[in-house]
Amino acid sequence: MAIRPLDDRIVVQPLEAEEKSSGGILLPDTAKEKPQRAKVLAVGNGRLTDDGNRIALTVKVGDEVLYGKYAGTEIKYRGEEIKILRENEVLALYT
Repeated sequence: MAIRPLDDRIVVQPLEAEEKSSGGILLPDTAKEKPQRAKVLAVGNGRLTDDGNRIALTVKVGDEVLYGKYAGTEIKYRGEEIKILRENEVLALYT
């Protein structure tokens, strides 16, 4: 990937929103919620502390993560929607 995030930032690609409700009803595009699950495409070097040490990131490339609904910055890169988040905006890892 040509985008290299800095410090404690990560680049993620949101996964598609659910097509069906829990009851099996197909949802139109206007009723779908924003996706909150994504695949990590790139990670930064880690957060720099006041004394000059780097704290390595917990997430790594290929992980699936859960993030807040309005977290990060959305950008379009090579025709794809991606997000740049800080690691502290990641709520959980999918395993």
